[in-house]
Amino acid sequence: MNREAVGVVMVIAAAAGFGTLAIFGKFAEAAGVNTMTLLTFRFLVGTVLLWLVLALWGRAHLLSGRNLRVALALGVVYAGFSLLFFWGLLYVTAGVAGVVFYTYPAVVYLLSVAFLDERVSVRKLAALVCAFTGVALVAGGDAAGIDLLGVVLVLLAGWGYAVYITGNRAVVASLEADILAGTALVATTLVTAVFGIASGQLVVPTTVEQWWPILGTAVLGTSLPLVLYVGGLDRIEASRAAITSTVEPVVTVLLGIIILDEAFTLSLVGGGVLVLGGVLLIQTDPRALLDSG
Repeated sequence: MNREAVGVVMVIAAAAGFGTLAIFGKFAEAAGVNTMTLLTFRFLVGTVLLWLVLALWGRAHLLSGRNLRVALALGVVYAGFSLLFFWGLLYVTAGVAGVVFYTYPAVVYLLSVAFLDERVSVRKLAALVCAFTGVALVAGGDAAGIDLLGVVLVLLAGWGYAVYITGNRAVVASLEADILAGTALVATTLVTAVFGIASGQLVVPTTVEQWWPILGTAVLGTSLPLVLYVGGLDRIEASRAAITSTVEPVVTVLLGIIILDEAFTLSLVGGGVLVLGGVLLIQTDPRALLDSG
């Protein structure tokens, strides 16, 4: 297998890993793990593992000055949208959460037009219409079975992730992605821990049923996919990695149906197709591919 093919496989594996987050979140909920406990231990374990890998690779080093401040600020944003996502997951299925959250590339485009001087194009405007029509279809297709509060929370989480990505592109593009992620995760861990302690919600899990989904989110849903994605970016161009990553919500929906016995509905499928179609329209824009390749 050549270097480029390895890169594609790594990015697909990373996207699949991120796609498991909602699944593990559902198992944690069923085991009685509250959101603050799940997130605090997820980020604590994930951060430690990521820095251990960086140390083994000889890449671990500390940021300083403006770069450190920006990375820590992005970590606070990461904590915010993570909270919104898992709170939303309390009200909707994993599949719905995966599809709704994946509207974030469309929001990244809007923010890039507003703040990074990216040009407006008919193709990308059509992509926005596709993506948000898909969310409307998912939310409205089964009004009795879908809590709109959950949809709104996950949608806001996606917007928060878009802010994180846009901020990353705007001010720290010259930094190594793994060092940036590792530093940001330190801040994310501290924010969730402090919030959990202050709210009285942070407790130490005591059973295997509680620990295994936490470790799943930390390893399979956080540190491992981050390492794989960064490794993939060393082998293929960013535009191709972005397109390949569209398997993420597909993985979430399929795992939700297979493992959690979630409903397979036409509205979920149709909405998912529209969201992915919008993302692919954005990611396959010829001008974007030329700029990033």
